[in-house]
Amino acid sequence: MHQARPPLNEISCILFDMDGTLLDSAPGVTASAAQALAAVGAPVPPMDELRRFVGPPMIESFKTVSGLDEKTAQKALQHYRKAYADHGAEQSSPYDGIIDVLKHIHSSGIPMAVATSKVEDQAIRLARRFGIEGHFIDVCGASDSEGRASKADVIAELLLRLQSEGVDISSPAMIGDRSYDVAGAAKHGIPTIFALWGYGEAEEASQAAAVASSPAALLPLILNNSRRPAAQHDNPPFDESTNSTSAPVKFLRQFD
Repeated sequence: MHQARPPLNEISCILFDMDGTLLDSAPGVTASAAQALAAVGAPVPPMDELRRFVGPPMIESFKTVSGLDEKTAQKALQHYRKAYADHGAEQSSPYDGIIDVLKHIHSSGIPMAVATSKVEDQAIRLARRFGIEGHFIDVCGASDSEGRASKADVIAELLLRLQSEGVDISSPAMIGDRSYDVAGAAKHGIPTIFALWGYGEAEEASQAAAVASSPAALLPLILNNSRRPAAQHDNPPFDESTNSTSAPVKFLRQFD
C-alpha cells in the first residue's frame, strides 16, 4: 500500500468510479472510440493507445490522445455515444470479486455511490444490467444538458445529491483507476484509493492516498479507515435474489 495526500481518515461514504473500477469496459469503449474516429476521418490508433480512452472524459481523450480540435472532437463524441449505446455497453462486465466487495461494504453500513465520466443514463443502465444498482444511493455521471463533464463536476453534483439524502459527506473516499479520478476528487479535498486492477498506469497513483492491487484488497483499506466498522453497525442484509437490501434503497432519480 502506497500512502500519499490527502490521507484516508474515518471514511463516511464511498464514491466509486465505474469504467476500470467496477466494470471492465475496455472492449466496448475502445471499439466505439475507433468507430468514432473513423467516422470523422481521423486515424485509428493501435490498441495500446485506444486503451487510453478508457476512464477519462471521452471528449478530452479525443483531443489529447488523437489531437482533434474542439469541433471535430464534439462530432466524434456524438458518434462514440451512438456506437457505445448500440453495441459497446454489451461488451462490459464486472471485475472478478467486485460484487462480493460491494456486498461486504454494504453490510458494513458505509453509504456508496457512483461518480463516473460516463453519460449518466448509460451508467444507470449498466448498473442495472449487472444487478449492482441496489448497492448505491446514487449513480451520477456526465450530462451535457446540465453542464457536467469533468470528474470534479460529477463529484460536486454527487456530493450535493448525497447531502440532500442525509448522507454524511464530511469524509468521503474515492475509488478509481485513473489520474483523472485522483485529481477530480482532490479538488474537493477527497482522498482516492487507486484501483490498480483498472486501466491506469502505476505512476498515476502518485497522489492517491492508497493503492489496492485487487478488489478484495479494498476491504481492509475501507473497513479499517471507516467510521462504521462492520462489527459496530447493524445494516439490513443484502438479498441476492432481488439485488437489494431488506430496507429499500432510496434513489434521488428514477432509474428508467
